[in-house]
Amino acid sequence: MTHIRTRKDSTERLTKVDLTLSETTLLEVKIEVDVKKRLQTILGFGGAFTEASTYNLSRINPVARGKAMKAYFDPVEGLGYTLGRVSIHGCDFSLGSYLYIKDYDDTLESFDISRDQPIIDTILVAAKLAGQPIKILASPWTPPFWMKTNHSPIQGGKLIPSYYQTWADYFVRFISAYEKAGVDIFGVTVQNEPLAVQRWDSCIYDHEEERDFVKVLGQTFEAHGLQDKKILIWDHNRDVMVERAKAIYDDPVARRYVWGTAFHWYDNEQFNEVRKHAELFPDKHLLFTEGCQERGPHFDEYAVGERYGRNMINDLRNQTEGYIDWNLFLDDTGGPNHVNNLCSAPVMFKIFQEEVVLMPAYYYIGHISRYVRPGAVQLASSGHDGLWYVVFENNDQSKVVIIQNEQDEDVNVFISGLGDEIRFTCLKHSISTLLI
Repeated sequence: MTHIRTRKDSTERLTKVDLTLSETTLLEVKIEVDVKKRLQTILGFGGAFTEASTYNLSRINPVARGKAMKAYFDPVEGLGYTLGRVSIHGCDFSLGSYLYIKDYDDTLESFDISRDQPIIDTILVAAKLAGQPIKILASPWTPPFWMKTNHSPIQGGKLIPSYYQTWADYFVRFISAYEKAGVDIFGVTVQNEPLAVQRWDSCIYDHEEERDFVKVLGQTFEAHGLQDKKILIWDHNRDVMVERAKAIYDDPVARRYVWGTAFHWYDNEQFNEVRKHAELFPDKHLLFTEGCQERGPHFDEYAVGERYGRNMINDLRNQTEGYIDWNLFLDDTGGPNHVNNLCSAPVMFKIFQEEVVLMPAYYYIGHISRYVRPGAVQLASSGHDGLWYVVFENNDQSKVVIIQNEQDEDVNVFISGLGDEIRFTCLKHSISTLLI
């Protein structure tokens, strides 16, 4: 058995340490694993290839660039990422709003993805490091401005129904162009955050509008031989994900075209909504598609790492099949972002020094993504409150137990169901991965 730990106020970062049990620790937690109760299969883990991320890569030297890419995509020394997300043309973490067509070109004859070539090149480099294609999920932040009720890429607005087919055709052009360039588009979401009226690229869909567009998009994919491409709805926060999903899945035609529900975390961690979705719609899939620490770069803030671990463990326990973080790489301002919506990323660059900084979030993600491989299955587990934990079995039958302790006290943990009882002390403000 191998024990890997990351711990606050120490140098331990994904560090192999001995498994020890304290005789003086007062707090105890018992965890029981049911190896016969197998839950969801894991699709993978990854991050978003935003224009800001690829631009930041171009601002540092080749050695630092290679280190940064390896940190995410190397399956042994990095995080083992196999998923990614791209925006269909511009988003707030682009260098500016842009489209793939000329203004008012409803024929789509001017369709051109050449601006995305640095993004495509980065995805292809990532695939070489990963030793397999990176499966890409694509999401639009807005349709072209003249297709919307507010005639603007920003501040919401709605897609005009007469443009449903043209916009669906735009998706097809995008997928075809990216795949011709060698990128595997696994699926698409209908709209990023369809209830958010933003000062950056955004568009609003109520449940009826999303349902109706899904039908057009699904039929269009079928007509072009793209029925293998997954369509995901919602792509917004957990808080009303069940309400949105039910409204769409209640329609038998729309339901047939939808693979599952995508969601984000900007909602005060309403994990029960993810559980409810899994219970109500067991034939549909769950994929986490965006989360980050907002409002600046947050260097050296350990709590950001704990936020990642807590969210990932709870969503995975509730049968989420994969996790896609937001920007792969941001600079030391938390950008660039063309509307100053600055954030943090697990890997940050100090641009002047050309330094790659692995943040606490990086290590917390790694406790899961490095060891829980695509194809792994969650094993049911239960126990007392006080710790966050989840258990998986990989395809090679190895078991992975992840336990996070956010308390200010150490906790003795007793794990049964995986052979001999496992006994160890989970130190305060730490995350442990046990490989069995």
